[in-house]
Amino acid sequence: MTQGKELQDQYGQKQTLGKVLRYIRKYLVLVIFSLILAVVTVASTLYLPVLTGDAVDLMVGKGNVDFSGVWVLGRKMIIVLAVTGISQWLMNICNNHITYRVVQDIRRDVMERLQILPLKYLDSHPSGDIVSRVIADVDQFADGLLLGFTQAFTGAMMILGTLFFMLGINVWITLVVVLITPLSFFVASFIARRTYAMFQLQSRTRGEQTAFLEEMVENQRVVQAYGHEKEALEKFDEMNRRLEKYSLRATFFSSTTNPATRFVNNLVYAGVGLTGAFFALRGHLTVGMLSAFLNYANQYTKPFNEISGVVTELQNAIACAARVFALMETEPQIPDKEDAARLQNVQGNVELKRVAFSYVPDRKLITDFTLSVKPGQRVAIVGPTGCGKTTVINLLMRFYDVDQGVIAVDGRDIRDITRESLRGNIGMVLQETWLKEGTVRENITMGRPDASEEEMIAAAKASHAHSFIRRLPHGYDTVIKEDGDNLSQGQKQLLCIARVMLCQPPMLILDEATSSIDTRTERKIQEAFSELMRGRTSFIVAHRLSTIKNADIILVMKDGNIIEQGNHRQLLEQKGFYYTLYNSQFA
Repeated sequence: MTQGKELQDQYGQKQTLGKVLRYIRKYLVLVIFSLILAVVTVASTLYLPVLTGDAVDLMVGKGNVDFSGVWVLGRKMIIVLAVTGISQWLMNICNNHITYRVVQDIRRDVMERLQILPLKYLDSHPSGDIVSRVIADVDQFADGLLLGFTQAFTGAMMILGTLFFMLGINVWITLVVVLITPLSFFVASFIARRTYAMFQLQSRTRGEQTAFLEEMVENQRVVQAYGHEKEALEKFDEMNRRLEKYSLRATFFSSTTNPATRFVNNLVYAGVGLTGAFFALRGHLTVGMLSAFLNYANQYTKPFNEISGVVTELQNAIACAARVFALMETEPQIPDKEDAARLQNVQGNVELKRVAFSYVPDRKLITDFTLSVKPGQRVAIVGPTGCGKTTVINLLMRFYDVDQGVIAVDGRDIRDITRESLRGNIGMVLQETWLKEGTVRENITMGRPDASEEEMIAAAKASHAHSFIRRLPHGYDTVIKEDGDNLSQGQKQLLCIARVMLCQPPMLILDEATSSIDTRTERKIQEAFSELMRGRTSFIVAHRLSTIKNADIILVMKDGNIIEQGNHRQLLEQKGFYYTLYNSQFA
């Protein structure tokens, strides 16, 4: 079971609600103002039946109507209705502000947490599920929270207000109402307990489906190339069926709340009508008072219908909020030490001392790895797939921390250095290119936003990207789609190379940096890299061994260990594993 699911399952409704209230507490002034407006709305709404009852009593019979009194009461009714409308409008504005500011705060906190989550979490969780939590689940939560503010406040006050007014008219009829009312609470709580579990399953399955859909859309070319459409559709249909099942169950349970509470409310209304008629016949109640009482009985039961609807929406909202808070409570990466130093004036001396690391505790990957690199040396790392080459890069960049041993730069343990300064002094070009949505200019200057036009163009020329950029519709101001989908893989890689060439970092990491570039352009870029690497400590991960002949040290890795070490000529003379690898590429 994944950590996110475990955390989500730990969250009960009370814990989630407590966290939501902590966010709302920040806007206590608006909450108080909303409560005051709710009181005004309820008071004016409940005062209207009193005026209506008085008007009925002024119209005793044909030819016996106090028109002047009715006119005065009519004007009062208009004023009360205006006050009700204005206060309700202002209350809704307050509730909207509270809801969407809370949602804004939650989304910002989730985004902040994503920036400090360890890569192992992001590597082990589908990106679509994370996106679903931040977007879809927060939207569902906002809808439920808004309904809660809009209807729960006024509903609760309406119930208390009508009881107060009814007690002022007749205690015994009010007692009938109070005795029947608990049935509504019992029905609502009984159903609510069952809907929460269904809404949890619904939101979890929706996240799973979003992740799968994103994966299929991003890789549709591969799906079609391998004729995987049928299998993909079958898997999507299976998720769709599960989502349909959970959604129908959640909707079924939640939809029974309203008719059940309406049944109880009708019992209340009938009880009031019968009891009130009995008192009216005996002269203890006027027709106007009975009219007002029936109106209050209707006002009293109406909030139960609304609150029952709100309860089911809140079940969905809390289930979605639990998924969001589970993400926010995920253990972040180990923070920088309080006394962590900034890496400055880098010489480029790198040492790995008896390093051990594994992604999964019971599966060893790197064991007792030792390496000493002098400033300005070019270190190439080669070996079969899965031997740990990219893992070494991840450890150097401190995307992951070592399990044992020490990695030091200029004699200082990288765990005693801030991550920002460490990564700021290492330029990195990966085999997997990444470009953000924006202009070519913005992508090249990502690492140096203050770079001049001349510096940017020089970097593009050095990476041989300038020629194809000029052919784009708007040159350097051409907008690139998400992940550069309107560029070829080679063009994307050239832009990534231009990005690092502009930064001119003191150390370099090149992980299959030219894997998607044609041979002719690759030769030119290798020359540019040779110039860029001069005087800089460089780590080169390569499968094409022809590109690393000039490396000062070649590390041959297998099963997480260095099995051979030397320069190109020395390793060929040894006629070992490197010799076999090299000759297999030119057989």
